[in-house]
Amino acid sequence: MSLREQVYSVLVVSASDKFNQALPEFFPVPVYSPLNIVSNVVSARRALSERDFDLVIVNSPLPDESGIRFAIDTVSGCNSVVLFLARPEQYDDAFDRLAEHGVFLMQKPVSRQGFQLAAGWLVSARERVRRTERKTQSIEAKMNEIRLVNRAKWLLISELKMTEPDAHRYIEKQAMDRCVSKRQIAEEIIKTYG
Repeated sequence: MSLREQVYSVLVVSASDKFNQALPEFFPVPVYSPLNIVSNVVSARRALSERDFDLVIVNSPLPDESGIRFAIDTVSGCNSVVLFLARPEQYDDAFDRLAEHGVFLMQKPVSRQGFQLAAGWLVSARERVRRTERKTQSIEAKMNEIRLVNRAKWLLISELKMTEPDAHRYIEKQAMDRCVSKRQIAEEIIKTYG
């Protein structure tokens, strides 16, 4: 799928009405959908508990906190990519605290071109996170299959008094002969002897 066909969900945490009114211009539908705008960190945490967002933009400061802790928590606990917009006097401190966590930072005021450039960075970073997610899911699936096969082997060893190599060969041969996965054979063995 081309990046131009991809859809990105966006959560914006901003108490600035002027900034919020300009956002639909920077995040046009259908590429960015839904575009959720909340005005404080409490509402942002609630929104993140209800669904995942691809992109999160924090326009600091916020009425209930600076947004720094929220940005760190978001990149640590979710697969979202975060952009933190900081005032000039806040930027150095924010950079020191956020950069090591992988949060993108921009100093305000941000020009239209600068914001569009940042949106492109966020999309690129989100795609990289997506690739990592797919690899992780694939590895987790393989690990689950290995666990099942090992459990089935130990059941064959304990119930049928096979050796470990014989149990391994038995599962592999059954899978090849029946043209099914080792996982399916392991599940059948577990159902029979487990």
